[in-house]
Amino acid sequence: QVQLVESGGGLVQAGGSLRLSCAASGSSFPLNKFGWYRQAPGKQRELVTTISSGDITIYAGAVEGRFTISWDNAKNTGYLQMNSLKLEDTAVYYCKVYTSRSNYWGQGTQVTVSS
Repeated sequence: QVQLVESGGGLVQAGGSLRLSCAASGSSFPLNKFGWYRQAPGKQRELVTTISSGDITIYAGAVEGRFTISWDNAKNTGYLQMNSLKLEDTAVYYCKVYTSRSNYWGQGTQVTVSS
């Protein structure tokens, strides 16, 4: 069983920056991939970005060039650096880890971008 604790969400003005963190604990299985997803009100949860072994990253077109995903093996923590935030980035952001046994979700953290 993996526990994920997210932090770093909040209210920010358009054009500003936030960094989300996702601390993982409890896994005895290797992490194959780590990712961030988001869900805006009335919309389905969507992929934001993932990072896999070898630091292979994938970004949704809407965030490419503005968001950066990273994973710190020493701290077992993943990050999402979000720059140049836009109103449409407002959503609940969820982290997800993929292990060889199962996948696990964080509890979500609210990001609200104001004008």
